[in-house]
Amino acid sequence: MIELKQVVKRIDKDIILDHMSLNIRKGSIYGLLGSNGAGKTTILKMIAGIYKQEEGTVTVDGEMVFENTSLKQKMFFIADYPSFLPHYTTKQMASFYKEQFSNWNDELFNKMGDQLAIDKNKKIHHFSKGVQRQIAFWLAFSTQPEILILDEPFDGLDPVIRSKVKKLIVNQVAENEMTVIISSHNLSEVEDLCDHISIIHKGKCLIENDIDDIKLDFHKIQVAFSEQGPKELLKDSLDIVHFEQRGSVSMLIVKGDREAIVKQIELLSPLLLDILPLTLEEIFIYQMEELDYAIKETFIL
Repeated sequence: MIELKQVVKRIDKDIILDHMSLNIRKGSIYGLLGSNGAGKTTILKMIAGIYKQEEGTVTVDGEMVFENTSLKQKMFFIADYPSFLPHYTTKQMASFYKEQFSNWNDELFNKMGDQLAIDKNKKIHHFSKGVQRQIAFWLAFSTQPEILILDEPFDGLDPVIRSKVKKLIVNQVAENEMTVIISSHNLSEVEDLCDHISIIHKGKCLIENDIDDIKLDFHKIQVAFSEQGPKELLKDSLDIVHFEQRGSVSMLIVKGDREAIVKQIELLSPLLLDILPLTLEEIFIYQMEELDYAIKETFIL
C-alpha cells in the first residue's frame, strides 16, 4: 500500500500540499483529479521519490520512498512531457533502462515493439509527441514495474493507441497486481479506467473513495412543486451542492443517502420527482462549484 500521511510540501515558500493524506491500495488503478495547481503532479513526484516532503511521511508498504533505491526499482514515472536521453534511439533507451531496472524483460520489449511497429533505431526526438508517449509506455511496461505513475498519460495518443494502452494497463493490473496512479483532466477516461479516485483542491484532499461509492453519495434530481414554498424548504433540509431553476422544474445535485433524500422530498408532495444519472465529470464540477471555484478560468475539460 502507498500512503501519504499529513504531508506538507512547499515550493518557493508556497504551500503546495497542506497536510495531505492518501491511501492507495496495491493492485488498484487510482485517479487523481483536481483543478490546475491543486497539487496533483507534486503528489506523483513525491510518490516517485523525486520530491521530499517538509512534514509528514510518504511510504510504500511501510518504507520511506525518498532516496530509497530498492523501492524506485519497482516504480516507473511517465511525466506529462516524457523525457529521454538526448539523441537516443528507443533501442539505446532500452539498453539504458535494462541496466537500471532489474526486472527488465527483453521478450516483452520485443513483443510490444512488434505490436507498435515503431522504428527502435530512429532517434526518439524525431518522432511526434504522440509517438514519443507510446515509446514511454513501451519502455515503462518493459521494466515490469510494480507501481506505474502517470501524469496526463493519454495526451497526444490517437483513439486506437489510447485503447491499446488502456488494455495493457488493465491486463498488467489483473495479471501482476500492478498499482497504477493516474493524474488526468480527462474525467470520462478516468471514470472508465480507475476504480478509486481522490479529488484534490488547493493542496487538500476533498474526497477519496471508490468511484462507485462516490456516485452513490451524489444524486441528480429533477423536482417540481405546485407552489414556491417547498423549494425553500428543500434548501434548508438537504445538503444541496448545486441548484438551478429550469422554468417550473428545479434541478438539484444533492449529497447523502438516496433513500433519505427521496423521503424528504416526498414529504413535500412534489408534482414531479426524477432521479437522473450523474457522471464523474458532473460530480467534479459541482464539487468545485460548492467551493466557489471558477472552473472556466483554470480548468479545461
